[in-house]
Amino acid sequence: MRVGIRVERIVSGAFRWPAALALCALFLISFAKPAAADFNLCNNTGGRVGIAIGYKDAEGWTTEGWWNLAPRKCETLVKGQLVARFYYVYAVDYDRGGEWSGKAFMCTRDKEFTIRGIEDCLARGYDRTGFFEVDTSEQRSWTVQLTESTDQAPQQPLPQSTPLIPSPSGGGSQQKQTK
Repeated sequence: MRVGIRVERIVSGAFRWPAALALCALFLISFAKPAAADFNLCNNTGGRVGIAIGYKDAEGWTTEGWWNLAPRKCETLVKGQLVARFYYVYAVDYDRGGEWSGKAFMCTRDKEFTIRGIEDCLARGYDRTGFFEVDTSEQRSWTVQLTESTDQAPQQPLPQSTPLIPSPSGGGSQQKQTK
């Protein structure tokens, strides 16, 4: 009789160990986060900034806006893995004037928008706006840092007590790849 009990203990102990490992693995997996894969933009200026973005996906060109970023804040503009190598950004400083623009013309409007296509903006009732190009080098994630032309982009938002430099008529931008 003792032999039967002893065999049961050995068998049940053999099943407990793999079950405990499997339970631990499931616990750890439940807390694992997927790798970040987003297009982010950070406003490293002292003013509020409005952002519009343009990109080409499988269905053609799209422009979207507006994201309103407070000073020293970041926002995710495209969530998930990037669908394009090139993205296009236009930004305007609401408080001090000035803009971040470029030579890639796309359609926008004054209120929140998602516009398909970049041709005949004015004829379709939209504004024609110059965006600057961002080459993500086909990375999974990318961050653009908007700065004032006399600033270097800080790594973190500045404390409230830091004096701010008056904004020039235009702005600068730095792009930072995130892995």
